Amino acid sequence: MANDKTAQEHYVRPVRRILIGGLALCLLAFFLVWRIDNPRVEQFRAALVDRIVPNMEWAMVPVTRTLGLIDNFRAYARLHEQNQELRRELQQMRAWREAALQLEQKNAKLLDLNNVRLDPRLTHVTGVVLADSGSPFRQSVLLNVGARDGIRDGWATMDGLGLVGRISGVGRTSSRVILLTDSASRIPVTIQPSGQRALLSGDNTPVPVLEFLEKPELVRPGDRIVSSGDGGVFPAGLLVGQVAQGPDRRLRARLSADYERLEFLRVLRSPGLERIEDPGNLVIPMIELPRPDLFPDGNAAEAPGETADG
Repeated sequence: MANDKTAQEHYVRPVRRILIGGLALCLLAFFLVWRIDNPRVEQFRAALVDRIVPNMEWAMVPVTRTLGLIDNFRAYARLHEQNQELRRELQQMRAWREAALQLEQKNAKLLDLNNVRLDPRLTHVTGVVLADSGSPFRQSVLLNVGARDGIRDGWATMDGLGLVGRISGVGRTSSRVILLTDSASRIPVTIQPSGQRALLSGDNTPVPVLEFLEKPELVRPGDRIVSSGDGGVFPAGLLVGQVAQGPDRRLRARLSADYERLEFLRVLRSPGLERIEDPGNLVIPMIELPRPDLFPDGNAAEAPGETADG
């Protein structure tokens, strides 16, 4: 058994050496043929390539596919890095955009407060909103202007564009503004272009209700709403908003004022309008009794709801 193994080894070694030597000679010959600069050798090389390469195309498919996968993976890695970088830049740009919008809105409000054209007879005082006490049951804000600035109850307040509410409570250095959205707010308005008169009633929602319209069929969503000036409390022509139809099919007002960002308010001085001495006068007008000196015979006429003798 050992002799057979030894004989086999003596047979394999020469064959292996012959194969290695032949392979080395072939490689050397291939190298020399490929490096010789001769026209005939060049023709031989071209013929050899045309003969062998097409037949070896099947062997190059795995190599080609592998190289393609490597290239695709590298391209995907580059795209992933670029995508991450673009996401970071987009996030930064969104932050910059938000900051720019806030600055633009603040700047627009200040410009509007300075440049909005109103009735030249109306002057105004600009105040800063100190606190927002708005809630589902109370819609109001506080301003840093009060009696020392000449503020009076009932005066209208606006932001840069639309009517916000009216002064309801004045202190020495501050005042309270009841918003149009408050359930206690009622102002007469005119709807353009139909000219319909209505009452804008707050109901603690962002879109107060339009009530007491004479001809609702003449009013369309999108019509302009301005203060009518009826009652002599508010000036006429102040922009309120636009007509909108709510889910309950009632006509409501989409207010032009930005109630979510009330920072500065303009209080309109209205010296020529009705001055409110008592908040009750807005609801129940005072009844004046006839003067006794106008009736020399002592028979004074009876006032509505009262007799002359008391």
